[in-house]
Amino acid sequence: MTAVYLDNNATTRVDPRVVAAMLPMLTEHYGNPSSAHESGTLAKRAVAAAREQVRALIGAAHVDEIVFTSGGTESDNLAILGALAARPGRDEIVISAVEHPAVRTLCASLARTRGLVIHEIPVDAAGRIDRAAYQAALSERTALVSIMWANNETGTVFPVADMAAEANAAGALFHTDAVQAVGRVPMVLAERMIDLLSLSGHKLHAPKGIGALYVRRGIKLAAQTIGGSQERGRRAGTENVPGIVALGTACALAAASDDTTIAFLRDRLEGGLLARVADSWVLGDVEHRVPNTACIAFAGVESEAIVRLLDRRGIAVSSGSACAAGSVEPSHVVRAMGVPERFARGVVRFSLSHETTAAEIDRVIETVPDVIAELRADQLESAA
Repeated sequence: MTAVYLDNNATTRVDPRVVAAMLPMLTEHYGNPSSAHESGTLAKRAVAAAREQVRALIGAAHVDEIVFTSGGTESDNLAILGALAARPGRDEIVISAVEHPAVRTLCASLARTRGLVIHEIPVDAAGRIDRAAYQAALSERTALVSIMWANNETGTVFPVADMAAEANAAGALFHTDAVQAVGRVPMVLAERMIDLLSLSGHKLHAPKGIGALYVRRGIKLAAQTIGGSQERGRRAGTENVPGIVALGTACALAAASDDTTIAFLRDRLEGGLLARVADSWVLGDVEHRVPNTACIAFAGVESEAIVRLLDRRGIAVSSGSACAAGSVEPSHVVRAMGVPERFARGVVRFSLSHETTAAEIDRVIETVPDVIAELRADQLESAA
């Protein structure tokens, strides 16, 4: 059984307070929000309350700008496909080289099937986007820009507010996959030119299978799920009321939380490991990143082997994006950053939450050096 869980960028434990909020919507107030009777009215009110909680966390100006979805991937797809369908005549999309597969794979498919031109903006060794290349890619042909707010592997935060303003000046819409940023960095969308923003509940202690898409008022978006008039005609289908209530509660809890302790523990973890493990390196922009993520490369070892040995010792970490789990090749993020080969195969992501304790961090600091030493010894023995 896992004793220390440091894979919160993959998913988080559902907060007991979130469970308590959603259970009545499964057992007592289980009506359909579209129904006119009391049970349906209660469900409708619960959905409205949750929508306000999501709005408040991200600082949106209007509650009707929140569209509930099944999670980050659907939100990304709805944003990109919905925006394209509503903007004929423009056939180019700008993304970064380190986007999540939910964006990157979709754009590759659009290039193959629809002939769209995809501009993939490079990043530097710290995972920072090349702003000059980004600005040069914007033109009157650009339909949409989709740049993540925070990278899921390194935690690097991109200057999305400035990039959104530049995209808007070119007449393009700006979407950000903020799955790893919502609840971890302050955001007031009412003061930004961001048009579309994706978020996912299971990254902030709500269940899997619920998320939302922020659509700035006035932005045209073609529905991709066709049927009823739910979500103001933007996403048909009976609402996942228990999930929506859970997401709203998680957002309210996140709004009231303080990430100072998480950042302190992350720094303690990095400092402890770098001091104890030779040839180790923190990846990403250490000055501009989310407070919970430490991405460390260990030279001369395989990340999957590190993950397996730590798991046997009751410590859960990741070798990168959960969507790429099982791959023995360095991730596209690591490749895009140009990480040297001796480090590239030994990248481990440690992602904390408000449930992480100092004692857990100390246990990881004591355990990881032994694991790395064991693997390096095995490598030397094999080479002999």
